Amino acid sequence: QVQPVESGGGLVQAGGSLRLSCAASGRTFSTYAMGWFRQAPGKEREFRAAISGSGDSTYYAGSVKGRFTISRDNAKNTVYLQMNSLQPEDTAVYYCAAAPFLSRNYATSANYAYWGQGTQVTVSS
Repeated sequence: QVQPVESGGGLVQAGGSLRLSCAASGRTFSTYAMGWFRQAPGKEREFRAAISGSGDSTYYAGSVKGRFTISRDNAKNTVYLQMNSLQPEDTAVYYCAAAPFLSRNYATSANYAYWGQGTQVTVSS
């Protein structure tokens, strides 16, 4: 079992960058696939990126490919989301989530068992 805790959100101007961090407790962190999702007001939770337990495999939503990079440091029990070229439409609460393994349904929130509390990202125009 892992408990994700996000940090690194904030206010940034359009075109700027932010790096989100997700620290997860638990000795088995490296066995969990990790994902980042976002949720804007009045909208459903939306997949952003996922990474396998080893870090060898990564997946991205089409709208963030080339702008966002997911990575992890298993020695620190932490996963990151580097977000570049941010736009106002990226504004949302960003959530980190853990799944027992990286299935082909990595973009589906129901496949993730453990969720953080979220961190707000606001991009001003």
